[in-house]
Amino acid sequence: MNITTEQLTKVHPGGLCALDAVDLHIESGTVGLLGANGAGKTTLLRILTGVLRPTSGRVHVAGHDLSTSSGLAAVKRTLGYLPQELSLYPDLTAREFLDYIGVLKGIHDRRERRRQVDERITEVGLSDRAGERLAGFSGGMKRRVGIAQALMGAPTVLIVDEPTTGLDPHERMRFRTLLAGLGRGRTVLLSTHILDDVAQTCPDVAVLASGRLVFHDSTTALVSRAAGCTYVHRPTGHAEGPPPGAEVVSAVTTSTGTEYRIVTTSPPAGARPVEPSLDDGYAALLGADVRTHSTSIPTVR
Repeated sequence: MNITTEQLTKVHPGGLCALDAVDLHIESGTVGLLGANGAGKTTLLRILTGVLRPTSGRVHVAGHDLSTSSGLAAVKRTLGYLPQELSLYPDLTAREFLDYIGVLKGIHDRRERRRQVDERITEVGLSDRAGERLAGFSGGMKRRVGIAQALMGAPTVLIVDEPTTGLDPHERMRFRTLLAGLGRGRTVLLSTHILDDVAQTCPDVAVLASGRLVFHDSTTALVSRAAGCTYVHRPTGHAEGPPPGAEVVSAVTTSTGTEYRIVTTSPPAGARPVEPSLDDGYAALLGADVRTHSTSIPTVR
């Protein structure tokens, strides 16, 4: 396993439980990490990257035990990490910045470091801008530099946090294409709140809710959670709003009224069944969890 957690628990000062006995096992490929704000995603990523120590439980990343000082040091040297907010040095060029990151990662041979810098710049599509200062880069270009720095040192495990937040639609599409190819030969954990990022780049998905792992399986299996209970409903007459108890996935308002996409086991009269999407499966999973405060065993393979 490239990422393994066993009964991982983190309780913050004041008694807030951010992670509650999380057992997560990831071998290879790209896995999306989903969850609402406060679900525990950031806490999990900070523990996996060695920034934060857990209250209890065990963590292994790329074969290293993070409870030991040697394991922690090894992970920090070899893990590829793109945080949500990456501090760049605006006066450095892209090539100079990556060279600096290579030094920090222990690539002391100048020729090898230069080779890796050139490969990473080509991989993220910035060959024609490598000699320009980072201050002039767009948001999407800076995120691509972020991926390039994470790939320095040829890590077997890559952790990416909210990579497309704030990007325009064109840059988001380019970045998703880049992310889709990163899972070959390594493990990628992609944390995001944008479900389209997962739908287009991740074969598997893990979902956190209130600090618990409530789902870990294929992305198609999560979509299937809403099979047979996804509908499009347009209220008629004096009816206003979606039907009670339904999970509302989206609402589109036109001059003739509002059309709701809903997930429910009790569809109202006139509701039209549709094929589920990842958004619908996610709503079905967390909607049931919220309504029942479920303590049943989640879907975890």
